[in-house]
Amino acid sequence: MPNREAGLKNTLQEYVLLSFGSLCLALALNWFLIPNQIASGGISGIANIIFHVTGIPVWMSLLAINVPVFIIGTMILGSKTGIKSFIGLVLVSVFIFATDWVDPLTDNLLLAALYGGLLVGVGLGFVFRARASTGGTDLIAQVVHKYTGLSLGICMLFIDGMVIVTAAIVFGAEFGLMALLSLYVTSKTIDLVQEGFSFEKFALIISEKSEDLQQAILVDLDRGVTKLHAQGGFTGIDRPILMCVVEQKEVSALKKMVKEVDPDAFVIIAPAQEVLGRGFRGVKKIT
Repeated sequence: MPNREAGLKNTLQEYVLLSFGSLCLALALNWFLIPNQIASGGISGIANIIFHVTGIPVWMSLLAINVPVFIIGTMILGSKTGIKSFIGLVLVSVFIFATDWVDPLTDNLLLAALYGGLLVGVGLGFVFRARASTGGTDLIAQVVHKYTGLSLGICMLFIDGMVIVTAAIVFGAEFGLMALLSLYVTSKTIDLVQEGFSFEKFALIISEKSEDLQQAILVDLDRGVTKLHAQGGFTGIDRPILMCVVEQKEVSALKKMVKEVDPDAFVIIAPAQEVLGRGFRGVKKIT
């Protein structure tokens, strides 16, 4: 029963994230991208171009393109495309239709590209965290990848690039450049939403006084430390490497501590992309 309840809770959370992400995508289109003719890749970019050329509403074009793409993708790739992805692509169209009455927040191309790309990134980030998609070019890219062997990244880049080039031809070069800027902001925002802000650093310390440093980190800094066994490439001597993760505010204290214990220690400090576990996503100390 507990496992079933946890599964239901996770499923509910994923659908909440999917709905919120889809709403963000719809608002990004209606607030920024559609009224300013910024087609920053994807099926939504194609629908944006179609709307300004033919007058067909974006939500209608999205459904008309996405549903067949989803069906074909499911036939070729199998059921891994998932029911949540189908729900996602439908939700985006529904939310675009439901929020069509909202007025654009700006007619400044630069602001529209930046904030539109930001909001699209937030939306897609939450959709991906729900382990779903909103259909579109990712499915097309997977099909192209299967039959050509090209990497998914190259396939996505080519498809989105073609959409942006088309936008530049239809709307003008400036609009194409803004679409490219918006796509860049979107990609960075997706990473941020999925991985979060990282203010942690990890340190690798090589020292002849590793035992003293280990105790100092554990006791004085109150941080966990892992001892890695290594061998010097030049000397061939076995010596441990101490690895620890600290918060940004603790970096200065760590460097000062190492210098006091062993001024000749070799230290590498680098950003930690994401840290999960005790002391960073829960209780205080990690090991």
